[in-house]
Amino acid sequence: MATPIHPFEALRPERVVAAIESLGFEVLGEPFALNSYENRVYAWRDDTQQRWVAKFYRPERWNSAQILEEHAFLAELDRNDVKVGAAWSDDDGKTLHDFEGFRFTLFRHVIGQAPELDNPAHLFALGELLGRMHSVAGRIAFIDRPSMQPEAIMTSSRERVLASNWMTLRQRQAYQRISAALLELIPLPNWPSSHMIRVHGDCHIGNMLGRDDEFALVDFDDCCMAPAVQDIWMLLTAQNEQEWRQQLAEVLEGYEQYGEFPRSELKWIEALRTLRLMRHSAWLVDRWDDPAFPVAFPWVASEGYWDQHIRTLEQQRHALERPPWLA
Repeated sequence: MATPIHPFEALRPERVVAAIESLGFEVLGEPFALNSYENRVYAWRDDTQQRWVAKFYRPERWNSAQILEEHAFLAELDRNDVKVGAAWSDDDGKTLHDFEGFRFTLFRHVIGQAPELDNPAHLFALGELLGRMHSVAGRIAFIDRPSMQPEAIMTSSRERVLASNWMTLRQRQAYQRISAALLELIPLPNWPSSHMIRVHGDCHIGNMLGRDDEFALVDFDDCCMAPAVQDIWMLLTAQNEQEWRQQLAEVLEGYEQYGEFPRSELKWIEALRTLRLMRHSAWLVDRWDDPAFPVAFPWVASEGYWDQHIRTLEQQRHALERPPWLA
């Protein structure tokens, strides 16, 4: 039996160009594929040398209402002077477009580089950006986008990894044991509703671009309802208490130019880190039928990857039992 063709294999450069040009643009040269695996994202220039990004959504991940709610959030942030990569709309106000079975959106290119998390000025600026964003995000709730629910995410991730054939019997037994222990240690099945706001959801440095101390947020593909700390914790990368507290102080000083940060949420950082670790491995397993994944992540097929993942989860067990530096 022939192996099914993944939908993204049909997204050839000529189809990308044809999709963009169907909206009335002229594309100069061939679009350049950016490092995006969940979706397919291309940088390109129009005939005026304006730089753009075209994002083609993974089929069957988000429904159109969820994507449009992301776009509406971006437009709301843009109107309130929060620096984001907002979606382009045509003369009819449409931001989500269809071409030969693919849904796609155009964004103006955001110029800049990733921040340096050991630079206090950058941390302060990122705190300002997130504080301004959350001051707008807290006004209303998402209706169609998901809510981050710790127990559901961990349970689903655990089941998907265990249903795969990647691990040896020894590794499977170790993963079953440690993932069950982590599930027992998460602080609560769902975050309290009073702490849930609209968040970016994936605030790593690759999604923050700028120059000097001016940054913008890009790629809201994971935006959801979650605690505010979800957009903060990945900025805290220091490996000792003094430097960690210095990073946190700079971020919160910037953040609190626009509103008080709920410090009680800091105790959830290790739970959030655990969710991300478990969900990432489940994501790799889920997406292995996409030809881009074996090329980009070949180590997933090795025993060494799963041994390291299990060791990392063991470290998280200790962190959940004794959250560092948060007392």
